Amino acid sequence: MTHLLQPGHGPVDGDHYLTADPGLVHWGHLPNATAEPVLTIGSGETVTVDTISHEGILGDQGRDPAAFFAATAGIPATGLLHDTVELAGSTRDHDPGVHGPHVVTGPVAIRGARPGDVLEVEVLRLRRRAPYGVISNRHGKGALPGEYPQPSTGSPVGTAAPTVSLVATVGPDGLGRLPVGDGRHLAFPLRPFLGIMGVAPATEAAVHSVPPGPHGGNLDVRHLGTGARLFLPVQVPGALFYAGDPHFSQGDGEVALTAFEAPLRATLRLTLHTDPATRALAARLGAPFAETKTEHLVLGLDPDLDEAMRRAVRDALTLLADRYGVPGPVGLAYLSAAADFHVSQVVDGVKGIHGRLPKADLAHLGIR
Repeated sequence: MTHLLQPGHGPVDGDHYLTADPGLVHWGHLPNATAEPVLTIGSGETVTVDTISHEGILGDQGRDPAAFFAATAGIPATGLLHDTVELAGSTRDHDPGVHGPHVVTGPVAIRGARPGDVLEVEVLRLRRRAPYGVISNRHGKGALPGEYPQPSTGSPVGTAAPTVSLVATVGPDGLGRLPVGDGRHLAFPLRPFLGIMGVAPATEAAVHSVPPGPHGGNLDVRHLGTGARLFLPVQVPGALFYAGDPHFSQGDGEVALTAFEAPLRATLRLTLHTDPATRALAARLGAPFAETKTEHLVLGLDPDLDEAMRRAVRDALTLLADRYGVPGPVGLAYLSAAADFHVSQVVDGVKGIHGRLPKADLAHLGIR
């Protein structure tokens, strides 16, 4: 199989390069305050990070990617990434009752970073490392628990299949292709992004990889693709940035449980902001914030979707007040008339809402 970006081969666009070999990744837990950095860089430098997908290496999929991908999609062992095979075959402990599924590369320390600073992560380039990936619905999770996964033929009523994993591919037209099962396929555009980008929380306790939080982590916001900038409040010295959970595409909601999970080589610029205005804004917001070329993005995170919505609206009002001097009542009216609030995901325990504020609407106000 062609179009594989094996570790150590192919283009590297950043000042530094991190492979995803077992010694440079965390599996199931995110780096915490005690994590040792695998790389230390200066503010404004770029790093190219190999990421691998957890799909195909988990225990309920046999922890044998060669067998899994051969059985589900006829992909030979020569079509697999070496780091994926190496991690699955390693002695690394992975207990699904204790660990999350995700593999993250890092952490990367930024010289001089201290709590209260803000780390800007600019996504410069995302290269596909393989021409295929997996979309899974498993263990009664997703937006329709109890209804999906559907029972297998002949199973007792009420019995759900523990895992349904479908392999999707990238067609010659650059579109995602998902087989229907009768010779036809669904085709859809790719929108690559990293589902996990974050900094270490200020705790020595284990940090599960699934729920997002003020540290970022498993945000699963599909707009954080090439050109996006994510702002993360630094919580420990050095920031200790990490990235993983690569996607080729995802719809808002991520309703099955996973999106099109597939490996990426990401080049990111990590810039430290120490100015009082940025530090103050980050301190007043309840979650990380982001922007694209055309939009400001605010995030609301909470186990309750209604509360996540309220938090996203509050953060939007804070951003409008701090950046543009817009009073709360006027800001709320504007948000109701012109901003969009979407469900990022409903499958990570802590649910997500992202608000999208068009920059063009605000440009004439001037930034305070």
